[in-house]
Amino acid sequence: QVQLVESGGGLGQYGGSLRLSCAASGRVFNIYAMGWYRQAPGKQRELVATVSTGGRPNYADSVKGRFTISRDNAKNTVYLQMDSLKPEDTAVYYCNANWYRYDYWGQGTQVTVSS
Repeated sequence: QVQLVESGGGLGQYGGSLRLSCAASGRVFNIYAMGWYRQAPGKQRELVATVSTGGRPNYADSVKGRFTISRDNAKNTVYLQMDSLKPEDTAVYYCNANWYRYDYWGQGTQVTVSS
């Protein structure tokens, strides 16, 4: 069982930056692929970025060049640095941990970007 707790959401400005953190419980954090997803009102949850156990990132086209995902296995934490924010980045952001059929989600953190 893995518990994920997100933090760092809030109100950002167009062109500004926010940094999300996701702290995971458990002693085997490094076996999980980690990811960030988001869900805007009236839309389905979508992938934002993932990072493999080896640190390889993958990004949705909509955030490439603006967002950076990283992980610190010593701290059991994954980060999402969001730069050049746009109003369309407004959503609830969810942290995800995945290992084979094991899939865990955080409770979500709201990000609102004003224009």
